[in-house]
Amino acid sequence: MSECKPHRDLKEDEKAMEILLELNLKQKLATRLGILLVGSIIFGLFCYDSALASLTLGALLALMLRNPTNVFALVMTCHRDIIALHRFVALNLYLLRKDRKGCTVAHCFEEQARRQPEKICFIMDERRLSFAQALRLSQQVAGYFQQRGLQRGDCVALLMETRVEYTCIWLGLSQLGVITALINSHLRGDSLLHCIRVAKACALIVGSELSDVLQTLPPLELSIYQYTDVDQHELLPGAIELTSALAAQAPLPLSRNPPSNARDKLLYVYTSGTTGLPKAAVITNLRFLFMSAGAFYMLRLNRDDVIYNPLPLYHTAGGIVGVGNALLNGCTVVLRKKFSASNFWSDCCQYDCTVAQYIGELCRYLLATPYKHAPQQPLHQLRLMYGNGLRPQIWTQFVSRFGIPHIGEIYGATEGNSNLINITNRIGAIGFVPVFGRSLYPVQILRCDELTGEPLRNAKGHCMRCAPGEVGLLVGKVDARRAVSAFHGYADKAASEQKLLRNVYTKGDCYFNSGDMVVCDILGYFYFKDRTGDTFRWRGENVATQEVEAIITNCIGLSDCVVYGVQIPHVEGKAGMAAIVDPTQKVDMDYLSIVIRGSLPPYARPLFIRLLDEIPRTATFKLKKRELALEGYNLEVVKDPIYYLNRDGVYRQLSGEQYASLQAGTAGL
Repeated sequence: MSECKPHRDLKEDEKAMEILLELNLKQKLATRLGILLVGSIIFGLFCYDSALASLTLGALLALMLRNPTNVFALVMTCHRDIIALHRFVALNLYLLRKDRKGCTVAHCFEEQARRQPEKICFIMDERRLSFAQALRLSQQVAGYFQQRGLQRGDCVALLMETRVEYTCIWLGLSQLGVITALINSHLRGDSLLHCIRVAKACALIVGSELSDVLQTLPPLELSIYQYTDVDQHELLPGAIELTSALAAQAPLPLSRNPPSNARDKLLYVYTSGTTGLPKAAVITNLRFLFMSAGAFYMLRLNRDDVIYNPLPLYHTAGGIVGVGNALLNGCTVVLRKKFSASNFWSDCCQYDCTVAQYIGELCRYLLATPYKHAPQQPLHQLRLMYGNGLRPQIWTQFVSRFGIPHIGEIYGATEGNSNLINITNRIGAIGFVPVFGRSLYPVQILRCDELTGEPLRNAKGHCMRCAPGEVGLLVGKVDARRAVSAFHGYADKAASEQKLLRNVYTKGDCYFNSGDMVVCDILGYFYFKDRTGDTFRWRGENVATQEVEAIITNCIGLSDCVVYGVQIPHVEGKAGMAAIVDPTQKVDMDYLSIVIRGSLPPYARPLFIRLLDEIPRTATFKLKKRELALEGYNLEVVKDPIYYLNRDGVYRQLSGEQYASLQAGTAGL
């Protein structure tokens, strides 16, 4: 029962993440003194002999002294915003130049390969692929499928686990103007069939390691090409062996391909499918350039960096933001077939990595890994880790334990345009928008119903902006002319329309709905609060699931935990329920009861706790709540132990009598 112990840094982490919503007395006094000092200097130098100048200066000083918050914010963020502006302008000039030249990702990669042909492009285990080899393979793919009759606008589904050739295959297809649908290699059955059909694929390339997956599907009316390993030659019935065919194929130079431009469709990348079947998000060449180059420019990466990318290549983080550093900027990217917490740091040491990618759950797994599993931890050469989803509750602990000099937290969705980035190591922040530049950058926070996520509108029918400290819906203005704010939607047009909000501030304007609840502070930093739909109402209060999850996760030793609302008959709202991964049932429920009572207000305390062997998750380690919420606390359906919060504040296993009283509405809730 000793497994459930809080991390000693929890209180320190909560203090370290400071969301500044108003100035304290000391800050106000210091700001006003600074205003008076600067005003006196200006008066003595420029205004002492001019009545008009003196009156103007006096009026400005009076205005600033009355509201010192804006002055404080300007002074505190000036250096940050100048750096960000410089990098943002460089990024936009890069995108503008590529757009006007009609450059595709294939053009950019060829330029890098010609410049440094012998440099290693991709590494995985003992395999290495140089830029020249990767370019040749991609051109062989282009030549082969051109001979097979594929044309611009066709779609090919790619079902393959991570390997060094993965990116070269879709890159070669893109030279023909063919769109590649990157299929999640973990999908099976109806979900897999849906992804192939929604992309309207006319061909499928499958890795030999996944060939058995197709045998469970009904017959597919498309051509199947099987990429086999050297020691594997067993083909699917009717499949065409691709490896030897490509080896014998003459490369097709990019100049001989049909003309293309930066706004052509490049990939279909599927959403995670946490709330239903995956949707195919459209990635154009320009969108790819923005997503990959955005991280490169804003986080100051350079072409000499060796980047560790243990993420799957069919998703945005690994397959675009990760490998894009090789394709566009000439970096070496180290791949791994499957993330391993015990091998993460040894891999970084072995390959001399200077930068590594993460997604939030991976950081928690690394933090939960005993030191004995990673004896080389202090020896890594990482200067930067970047990604998305690093929880504020473990941020400080993660950085201090592993000695990471810089964290680059990125916020964005595969299909979305509300993109943010934290370049200042601000703990817990997903990014920022300059205080006096919010009208220039197309990201806004709207007032909304926290339960439904629906924006609130005023008497004129327009949406309202949130003030600092007010939780709201993050949206991004859609402008097809700019790569930063364009929205290309999904392959399904109806699904695309559902993500758009119209007539937000003025008639005819259009914004992308991120579906995320965030809050900003007076310095312009943004902080993630919850997903719309995850928040539920209990005891007349809104419960943000992420905050409850963070408390429980830190108590139980960073094990997986999700919190969701469940309906109880005859009771208004939804009661909280937590599902905790505990296959050996070592969680000390008495101690957990004490932590929850001491850390959460009564309305936020989960009424039920379910212990189970495993929580369903997506391929990017996002935990699925929907199925668990549907099962609820039903003892006839759920065979796992379910604990109930008794009146004395202690969780005890839910009995049949208690369950019956809950269903009958006689439990006194």
